[in-house]
Amino acid sequence: MKENDQAVLSDMVAFVACAGCAAGTARFQGKCSSCREAVEAGFIRGECKSGCVGVGSCVPVCKQGAISIQDGKIVIDREKCNGCGDCAAENVCPQRIIRMIPRKATNFIPCSSTEEEESVVRTTCGYGCIACGECERSCPKGAVSIVNNHAVIDYDKCVGCEACTIKCKKKIIVDTLHDLTKLKEKVAFVKCSGGSRASAVFEGMGISKCSDAVKQDAKALGICTTGCCGQGDCTAVCRFGAISVVNGTAVVDPEKCVGCRDCTFACPRNLITMVPYQGMKLVPCSSTDDYEDKLKVCDSACIGCEDCVNNCPNGAIYMEEKHAVVDPSLCENCKMCQYVCMRNVIKEQKVPDYIYLQRAALLNDALDEKPASEETQEQADKSADKKGGDQ
Repeated sequence: MKENDQAVLSDMVAFVACAGCAAGTARFQGKCSSCREAVEAGFIRGECKSGCVGVGSCVPVCKQGAISIQDGKIVIDREKCNGCGDCAAENVCPQRIIRMIPRKATNFIPCSSTEEEESVVRTTCGYGCIACGECERSCPKGAVSIVNNHAVIDYDKCVGCEACTIKCKKKIIVDTLHDLTKLKEKVAFVKCSGGSRASAVFEGMGISKCSDAVKQDAKALGICTTGCCGQGDCTAVCRFGAISVVNGTAVVDPEKCVGCRDCTFACPRNLITMVPYQGMKLVPCSSTDDYEDKLKVCDSACIGCEDCVNNCPNGAIYMEEKHAVVDPSLCENCKMCQYVCMRNVIKEQKVPDYIYLQRAALLNDALDEKPASEETQEQADKSADKKGGDQ
C-alpha cells in the first residue's frame, strides 16, 4: 500500500459480501489450512460456489484484530478496522467477497451469489440475492445494479435512502438506519387456521417435517387434504422469527415479518401467500374438499356458502376451488363479509396507524434526498451566479 493511500483508505472499511454459511463452511473448517485450499477442493451439490468458505485466512492478516469467526461466519469489527484493505487482497480472500466500502455507508448487500436460478438460491441460502432487479428499478439515484446475478451498490451514487431495502423481495439488504419491520409492503399469510388435527396425527406417526407429511394419504387419515401439516418447515427458514406453530397451525406475526417470501417456498402445500401489509380481510382456508368432508375434518374451514361473495359491496371476494378469497385491491375493509360469515372464518389484519405515517415519510425522504456531490454542485452554481451578479 502506498503511503499517500492511507488518507483515502481511512475513510473506508472492510465489508464481507456474504451473510450465509452455505459455501461449505462446516465441511472446510478444521480440515483446510487456507481459504484458497478450500476453494480448490471444490464445492458439492447444495453449496454456494460464490460465498465465504469460513476458513478464516483473513483473520491473521488483520493487524488491528478487527476480523473474527463467529458461528462459522467472518465478522468485521468496524470500530477496529482501519481500512487498510489487506484482508480484501485476492491472495487472502480467493472468493473476492471482502470489499472496501465507505465507512459512512448505511446500506449493504451481503451476497455475492452468481447463481442464475432463483429456486436454487432460495434453497441454498436464506441470505441469497435472487437478482430480481426490484432494488435496481426502485433506486431514485441509479445506485443499484445487477452484476453477475447479484445486486451491487455504487456508493458514489447512493444517498442512503431505504428505497432498495423496501423493494427487496428477499429482504437481505442491510439498512442500519431504518427498521425493516416498519418498511415492508407485504407480509406472509397462512391460508389455514385449523391444522391442529393434522398436526396431532403426523406427530403420532413420528413425522416431524411437512415435506414428509404431505406424502401421506390425508383423506385416509381423516384430516384435511390441503391444510397446514403443523410441522414447521416454514419456521425453520424464517430468519426473523416471524412464524411459529400455534395449536398445530403455522401463524405469522405481521409485525415481525419483513416479507422476504422464504416461507412461501418452504411450504410444500403452497399455503403461505403474500398479502398487502394494510388493514384488510383475510380468509385463512384453502380447502378444496367437498362440503361434507370439510365439516368432518375441520371446525374452521370455509364451507363455500358464498354468503361473503354475495354480500360484498365492492366485489372484493370470489370463490376459488371451493373456498373464498379476498382481492386486496378491491377490499375496503367494510366488515360486511365478517358479519355474514356463519362460521366466523374471515379474519381481519390490523396494522398500527403509525406504520402508514412512517412508511409515507420515509418514502418521501428517499425521493427528496440528493447525493452530496449534486448538492455541492448546486451550491457552486449558485455561488457563481451570485458573483456574476455582483460584478
